[in-house]
Amino acid sequence: MDLAELTRPTPTSLPRTIARLWLGTALLGAGVAHLTVAREEFQAQVPGWFPVDEDVTVLASGVVEIVIGGSLVALSRWKVAVGLVAAAFFVVIFPGNVAQWLEHKDGFGLDTDAKRFGRLFFQPVLVALALWSTGAWSAARRALRDGRGSEG
Repeated sequence: MDLAELTRPTPTSLPRTIARLWLGTALLGAGVAHLTVAREEFQAQVPGWFPVDEDVTVLASGVVEIVIGGSLVALSRWKVAVGLVAAAFFVVIFPGNVAQWLEHKDGFGLDTDAKRFGRLFFQPVLVALALWSTGAWSAARRALRDGRGSEG
């Protein structure tokens, strides 16, 4: 997928726009919470094996969430690229959710293994929402169909 594909205006709909704006707003809120009121709760999601200090990890991921969330809200021309970045971010942080379950860490009311395990199924929904609401899913399919998916 080339730069033109990432910035090309893509058809959208009211449900996709609402979903993109909701996701962006949710990420903005979560990012601010990382930096303020929920820092300790978010530390429960940092894997014990991760080589960076838990608080530094939470602060850095909060800043990333604010940037991605703001971009989802404000950068409609770049929404395909931002959707791909948001989806990748949700994939990258997934090991933290798995670690929270495997390491039996409480956080955000996830105080049983069953609750922590159940939460794992929400992450693919976020990935799909990021890709669908921004048109990234359609753009990637078009690029593959047109034979541009392997260039780069």
